[in-house]
Amino acid sequence: MLTYTMTVAGVTRRLPLCRINDELYIGAFICFGDAELTVACARELLKLVDPSAYDYLFTAEAKSIPLIHEMARQSGAKKYFIARKGPKAYMPDPIHVEDHSITTAGAQKLYLGRDDADLIRGKRVLLIDDVISTGGSIKAMEDLVALAGGTVAGRIAVLAEGAAADRPDIRYLEKLPLFNPDGTVK
Repeated sequence: MLTYTMTVAGVTRRLPLCRINDELYIGAFICFGDAELTVACARELLKLVDPSAYDYLFTAEAKSIPLIHEMARQSGAKKYFIARKGPKAYMPDPIHVEDHSITTAGAQKLYLGRDDADLIRGKRVLLIDDVISTGGSIKAMEDLVALAGGTVAGRIAVLAEGAAADRPDIRYLEKLPLFNPDGTVK
């Protein structure tokens, strides 16, 4: 298996390269199950933003859940929000938007319960993702925050992949290149 070695937040990992199509491979950055990496990335992400610039942290299910939890723990936040990929029985009157992500085949919806949406209304919300690539997930989170009546206070990610690294509205820790089928950087 082809891999790409990178250091982020002082932690070095070998990322397996995964095929997206015949001409494009991406490095698989996964925080799940990696406590050392999650704690380090959360610490460094919190340094990218002024804590007085936002009221809540917000991410989409699923890979960023350990990251947002650790960021809340380190910052002392009492509440954070997760856009779910499906409505849940415990979500009263959920609102939703459509999401298009490079790592998910086809369109999917992101849901937020009306109770959480009510808490977001009128608040400044910091969007968090593990990797921003095409920007589809971030856009869906932006739309969901707007639908709830909140304001996006910023967008941060551990990694910005490809052209996302050139976006002036995103702050991130490291750039993740895109790859050719032979493992070379595009």
